[in-house]
Amino acid sequence: MSRFLRRTREDRERFEQQHLAPAAAKAANSRGRKRPEAPDPIRTVYERDRDRIYHSKAFRRLKHKTQVFINPEGDHVVTRLTHTLQVTQIGRSLAVALGLNEALTEAVCLGHEVGHPPFGHTGEVALGPYFEGEWLHAEHSVRVFELLEPINLTWEVLDGIRAHTWKVAPGPATAEGMICRFADRIAYLVHDMFDAIRAGVLSTSDIPLDAITTFGEPGSPWISRMIHAVIDESLRRGELAMEPEILEAMNLFRDFMFERVYLRPEALLQAEKAVKILRDLVDHFLQHPQQMAGSYAHQASSVRMQVIDYVAGMTDRYALRVHDELFRPHASV
Repeated sequence: MSRFLRRTREDRERFEQQHLAPAAAKAANSRGRKRPEAPDPIRTVYERDRDRIYHSKAFRRLKHKTQVFINPEGDHVVTRLTHTLQVTQIGRSLAVALGLNEALTEAVCLGHEVGHPPFGHTGEVALGPYFEGEWLHAEHSVRVFELLEPINLTWEVLDGIRAHTWKVAPGPATAEGMICRFADRIAYLVHDMFDAIRAGVLSTSDIPLDAITTFGEPGSPWISRMIHAVIDESLRRGELAMEPEILEAMNLFRDFMFERVYLRPEALLQAEKAVKILRDLVDHFLQHPQQMAGSYAHQASSVRMQVIDYVAGMTDRYALRVHDELFRPHASV
């Protein structure tokens, strides 16, 4: 007798129908893909999406994209990739505890940052003037997976990626997409704090007393407290939510982080330099589009969109290198 058990896609779909919460998105009920595909014999559609994102080039580039500190030198500074993995871990914990679809949650969390330009949110500011309306990394993440690196994701995964940020309306159509919203904020607030402490921007004595009172001494208990606040309040309300007092404390701490870390004078000066670098690159390639690498362009798009796609897809270090090559004077031989 075999020590193993074969579990097919149908087995897992049946498990979802029988054991996941009523609010969970079931893979068998997905709205599907733009381009129909034959079912995988082993994986559900959401598991398949998760794997496609893991293997995408856009996902791999996140390891050299800024979270808070631009082009960081330290080995332990959070990048977009490590942030994404942290969001995914938090998201999976929430999904399992609430009986939601773990694979869908994981796929949304893994894909939510791939549209980020170089230099974090500063890159969004830099690209804004070239784009009609507000340039949002969430929308660009969808564009990446639909046009630039088309991997034919399901509607639910793309919807969760589109609406993972709180400023986007309407919000996610699935509870799993809402999980990503909470997981993203929990991850970046806690780990940005640790990065700021490692960088000497903050010390533990700077952390506001109300945050210490609510969450404890800085460390993993903060993440655990926030996760449990989402689980407990969601169970009480019947929808994804966080305990009001914890949410208020988290928002107050977010205000503190903006004042002391994100918008500190040194960060603003660094952001000004980053904005100039990216706008220099966009302006240059608008004048010389033939100099762009052709492997990452949607040929049916306008030249302007092709340039934005090209610059947005750069890693921090590649943007700095290309800018040096184009704009830093070279001594004549």
